[in-house]
Amino acid sequence: MPDTDNSKLITLRWDEQVAAQMSEPELLKYRSNLLGSDPKVTNYGGGNTSAKVMSIDPISKAEVEVLWVKGSGGDIGSIELAGFSTLYMDKLIAIKDLYRGDSYEDEMVAYLPHCTFNLNSRAASIDTPLHAYVPYKHVDHLHPDAVIAIAACENSRSITEQVYGGEIGWLGWRKPGFELGLELSQIATQNPHLKGVVLEAHGLFTWADSAKDCYEISVEMINRAQHWLDQQLAGREAFGGARVASVSRDQRSAIAAQLMPIIRGKTSAVQRQIGHFNDAEQILEFVNSHQLESLAALGTSCPDHFLRTKIKPIVLNYDPVTDNLEPLIAGLEQQLTDYRADYAAYYERCKHADSPAIRDANPVVYLIPGVGMLTFAKDKATARIAGEFYLNAINVMRDANGVDKYCGLPEQEAFNIEYWLLEEAKLQRMPKAKSLAGRIALITGGAGGIGRATADKLLSQGACVMLTDIDQKGLDDSVAHFSKLYSADVISACKMDVTDEQQVLDAFTYTSRIFGGIDILVSNAGIASSAPLDETSLADWNFNQGILSTGYFLVSRSAYRLMKVQQMGGSIVFVASKNGLVASANASAYCTAKAAEIQLARCIALEGAPFGIRTNVVNPDAVLRGSKIWSGKWKEERASAYKMSTDDLEEHYRQRSLLKLNVFPEDIAEGVYFFVADVSSKSTGNVLNVDAGHAPSFTR
Repeated sequence: MPDTDNSKLITLRWDEQVAAQMSEPELLKYRSNLLGSDPKVTNYGGGNTSAKVMSIDPISKAEVEVLWVKGSGGDIGSIELAGFSTLYMDKLIAIKDLYRGDSYEDEMVAYLPHCTFNLNSRAASIDTPLHAYVPYKHVDHLHPDAVIAIAACENSRSITEQVYGGEIGWLGWRKPGFELGLELSQIATQNPHLKGVVLEAHGLFTWADSAKDCYEISVEMINRAQHWLDQQLAGREAFGGARVASVSRDQRSAIAAQLMPIIRGKTSAVQRQIGHFNDAEQILEFVNSHQLESLAALGTSCPDHFLRTKIKPIVLNYDPVTDNLEPLIAGLEQQLTDYRADYAAYYERCKHADSPAIRDANPVVYLIPGVGMLTFAKDKATARIAGEFYLNAINVMRDANGVDKYCGLPEQEAFNIEYWLLEEAKLQRMPKAKSLAGRIALITGGAGGIGRATADKLLSQGACVMLTDIDQKGLDDSVAHFSKLYSADVISACKMDVTDEQQVLDAFTYTSRIFGGIDILVSNAGIASSAPLDETSLADWNFNQGILSTGYFLVSRSAYRLMKVQQMGGSIVFVASKNGLVASANASAYCTAKAAEIQLARCIALEGAPFGIRTNVVNPDAVLRGSKIWSGKWKEERASAYKMSTDDLEEHYRQRSLLKLNVFPEDIAEGVYFFVADVSSKSTGNVLNVDAGHAPSFTR
């Protein structure tokens, strides 16, 4: 028998010295983080861990047993102590007497808040009974691909016996809830030799009376499943072998970037979509295989999978041999129409009298032979995670179909999970979307003061942001800063010179591949130079025109083209200057280029209006702090023009303003936000001065 590839196995990482310093709740967090940080153990947000801990009641001061269990919506890989629900065990046991049978098990969720210990505000999940009634102190519920592959086999029960030899039991499919909790309790109580159970089409439960033992049992049982699968699958072709070959990596990226804005435009009627592209080796193996269509049609097995991915994906009919991308695009609307009709029929077949209304019928997962997988969702993180879940499903299908016959959940059972009233209630409790949720913005000059302030504002309102600049270090610093502040999912960067046509084209292609398209362009790249007219060289003139006029043309043209492809409208904002409206001495090249920006914006407003593309201008003045322009020669030149020192310049501008106020990058960002948000949806071709009042620059 061949050995297992050790990279597939879970490494034991329990550190006895670290654990020795921890309380029981801290050991639960430690165990949870160790398990959840490995994607081979469980997917993001999946699985559940618990511990029964003796604690002092805050009222009676008596010692009571408390269940610590992952709260609703948590992720064990990153969970902190505050992420666990805490419930009195005696009350959890007492509510068993209120149970009226499996037809009424959903009503039991309403009793869980009455069991809360110490006023903990973390909501208990529907999995709580699965942990409460198992007669062991520590319980792990995990979704490892290797175990789900066994759980999703047609002969799951007999294979479980082969793999575990009676150490792990087996339970037939039942959706999570009170009844499953009672079944787990019964099998654990009646079979004290068991270390856990495999749940058909779901995952793995393990238990023990110490945190360390529970952790080690979980790792052992996952590795045992992986080792058995590797032995059985040695020498076999996955998914019946390859039907087509992948196109090159560059071509895969280009196809994804071309398709994503089109798909996004066709599927954002219910909610704006953000896209994610993945061409990992396992995905290509699946999408290129003979069994792609037959297995994809079966849907996924584990409930966590299809809650994220819908009951099944859509397979786009791309042929890498003939490169039929244009015919595919031409037929895409019909493919999507057919998918939505099929999903609606599934809903009608399976719905109950009290089922929630049908949700967005568009696909989440798009499988493309030779190219990879696209996923679309309401935000970037959800789209990415959906792709990770479907990758888990691919791993499960490969192994299950390799050793037996893969089985997806029966359609009605899948529907009962997807449209479960308890899941619907969870969706309804989610906070209201932010004003720019689902929007994608590209900001030029993104490493400078105004660019960074604008990125901060748009990110804070829910947008995904692509920063561009010629300053790579500045971009790297900005991405690191915003990744910590908001998350790495919503911020990206691309080095780009706005005067280089190919770099501009590449940046918009990259944005399409990373996020799926574009809704907002903030054209902010800037420089400035000062010299009397007779001392202005042609090089200085062209330098200003190249960045401030030609550069603004190139980026707005690319954004405009992409917005037209999406057919979702869009917003373009030029960050110009009060010098575009009023001349300044010794700055003819700069003032002329800024005036050209304003006129270009008006032209785009005229042409873009029929497509819902709005174009507006924000005119700053004297934004010294945080500005890269004012940190160099321009500041010295302007001070010289006013016959003062550079230290006096900021106060000069403040005193010159009507409101006697300084203007900061954050003030410009607010003006940009006004124009890109829906509050200004009826405004285009406008100029907004953010200059603390400068009478010569009044637009009327």
